[in-house]
Amino acid sequence: MDAKLLDILVCPICKGPLVYQKADQELICKADRVAYQIKDGIPVMLEDEARKLAPEEEV
Repeated sequence: MDAKLLDILVCPICKGPLVYQKADQELICKADRVAYQIKDGIPVMLEDEARKLAPEEEV
């Protein structure tokens, strides 16, 4: 994932920062507890496509 792209991407729901999870290929919003999948190097930043994080998942 390009570092410059990570610097400008924000959560589309709250406009907060995202955390890159390289192993899972996801961008995590801690505030909203959702994960946006990265497919073929392209982040899918759609609220409807976001995965809700389970309560036991550490963020």
